[in-house]
Amino acid sequence: MSRKLKQSRQKSPRRHKGKSAGKPGDLPPVLMVQVVAMDDDGPVAESIKDAKAPRIRVADPKAKLGMGQRALVQLTDGGNAEAMPTAKILKVFAEKGDELVGVVSRQRKSVYVTPANKSARRDLLIPNAAADLEDGDLVKVRMTKTRHHGPAEAEILEVIGHQDDARAASLLAMAEHEIPMGFGPEVEAEAEAACDTPLDGEDLTHLPLITIDPPDARDHDDAVWATPDPDPKNKGGLIIWSAIADVARYVRPGSALDDRAQDKGVSVYFPDRVEPMLPHSLSSDVCSLKPDVERACLAVKLVLDKTGEKRAHSFHRGIMRSRARLSYAQAQAAFDGHPDDAAAPWMDEVLRPLKQAYDLLQLARQRRSPLEIHSPERTIHFDDQGHVDRISPRQQFAAHRLIEDIMILSNVAAAETLEQHHMSLIYRVHDMPGNDKLLNLSEVLGAFGLKWNHKEPPTTKRFNALLAQTKGTPEAEILNEVILRTQSQAIYSSDNIGHYGLALPRYAHFTSPIRRYADVIVHRGLIRALGLGDDGLTDREISRLEQIAEAVTGAERRAVAAERSATDRYLASYLSNKVGAEFTGISVGVTRHGLFIRLDDIGADGLLPSRALGRQFQFFESHHAFVNAQGQAYRLGDRLEVRLEDAMPLTGGLILTPLSAPSSHVELKSRDFQRQRRDDPGRGFRRRRRR
Repeated sequence: MSRKLKQSRQKSPRRHKGKSAGKPGDLPPVLMVQVVAMDDDGPVAESIKDAKAPRIRVADPKAKLGMGQRALVQLTDGGNAEAMPTAKILKVFAEKGDELVGVVSRQRKSVYVTPANKSARRDLLIPNAAADLEDGDLVKVRMTKTRHHGPAEAEILEVIGHQDDARAASLLAMAEHEIPMGFGPEVEAEAEAACDTPLDGEDLTHLPLITIDPPDARDHDDAVWATPDPDPKNKGGLIIWSAIADVARYVRPGSALDDRAQDKGVSVYFPDRVEPMLPHSLSSDVCSLKPDVERACLAVKLVLDKTGEKRAHSFHRGIMRSRARLSYAQAQAAFDGHPDDAAAPWMDEVLRPLKQAYDLLQLARQRRSPLEIHSPERTIHFDDQGHVDRISPRQQFAAHRLIEDIMILSNVAAAETLEQHHMSLIYRVHDMPGNDKLLNLSEVLGAFGLKWNHKEPPTTKRFNALLAQTKGTPEAEILNEVILRTQSQAIYSSDNIGHYGLALPRYAHFTSPIRRYADVIVHRGLIRALGLGDDGLTDREISRLEQIAEAVTGAERRAVAAERSATDRYLASYLSNKVGAEFTGISVGVTRHGLFIRLDDIGADGLLPSRALGRQFQFFESHHAFVNAQGQAYRLGDRLEVRLEDAMPLTGGLILTPLSAPSSHVELKSRDFQRQRRDDPGRGFRRRRRR
């Protein structure tokens, strides 16, 4: 990160337009909102009329809002340059948003739908239901009538599947989050015709490029190669080639194919399937860099010095041919000196130089000090019938970091080139954390005996030092989680504010055009800026860049939410025959509703409701804990033994009860009781009078 950028951020952190930090005057005192996110503190909503207005925290303790639900609210705190505005509810509209998904159940002469939403409380009555609706049908419904007493009413919009379908979790997630599915006949026809587009451009087939991907990858949109730089002035340096599928050659602006890709925004990756951004004829075939076939590519040549710094780069549009397809595990084994039959022929020419590239890129990474948050990932494995068979931790190799760093450097080169040619582009930007989140982080750290100095700028180096300080301690896992939650969300924007998490002043997604529409736009920008063809970025696209950026940001968030809800449902399905079993886990969230426990090995999150702790334990937000009168506490970060009481595959919910006695102790003070009475009046024990 340049000194100029670093100094400017330390003086006055810039907040991106349309995010949670906005001016109080941006919002009217009373407005209609819709819930767009849920976190440990409750619902987060956006103005329905003004998409660029600041997000709002619905801070009403009695709020029972769910995802997608609309409400009329009144601002109680307009917020400031750093804090999210807060509001209380005046009126709630519709039980859980206008549309819901759920499962049909026939009860005597009536038909009901049980919503597939964790926060939904009641079944919905379906008047005049079609006779062919069956028990277990998965449906999308629209609310038609709500009542204070008795079931709300809804109408069936469509049948999306059956709960016995092995893919039910993915089907529910796609319908629930309105993921665009499939491609119409016109789009498929355009894709088939595009497959016949002739290859032309620079001949790069002599480069021994290889792809390194997960073993089950269906599309391969990047290939890499490294070789020592022959320039005597760059002794110890390397040349890295990164070749990316030339999707822009096949997907032309203004076509039905392009419109559908923009509508989808991203490919959505569920545990059991992929909903691709492009038809399979392109994403899995013509645009996939398969071995031993010629493919159109847009490649970048990166020149590194012996310290890992980029000295130069250049872009090339042409034809390449991958030599081999390796998994991360195969590449790592080769790096460790144990190549298998697929990797052995490429050790000297490809893999050893790539290992050298990894070493150089690590030097550059250490100097830059991007955020080093480690979140363990897990893989869901399915049996032949499509049911969850087992859960396993996903291994992380140096080979993962190698490809990640080459892609990051390629993305930087794309942003730099477009800026140098004064070409408009969509940046990938990431704002620094706001003061509200840093204050919350400070409270959490204080509970663990750690300090956060608010007078110092919140640099990535500070976060990394904190993570390094606690590495190997019992607090390490929860601090990784808390620091991750402290960060802002990365978005796409035509306005560059840099990428805080990667510690980069400019960054643009270029390396995954098969699965991200933002990358297609960047490809078109490079084609136009460098004169690489007549299929570059159009004037109309340039005039709509911010609109496109907002759309693909929304599509990305929609995809993340759908992927998460599908995963939760598959995990709940896997655990549904283990009700009564005992597990160990860590408390990763504490709210007035209870503790959220992440189960070891499986990685599923379950709710340990406050009622299961007993009335003697009361919630103290300032301590992120449930505490009794003796100071015994169930606290954020505690490791607990729990029993699985219920697993609900329809909603993805897990209910737990504690088996461990509280292991923490909290010394309550007068201000804790005052705050508790303010936040939750009428509840909580009171400090006993001294006699």
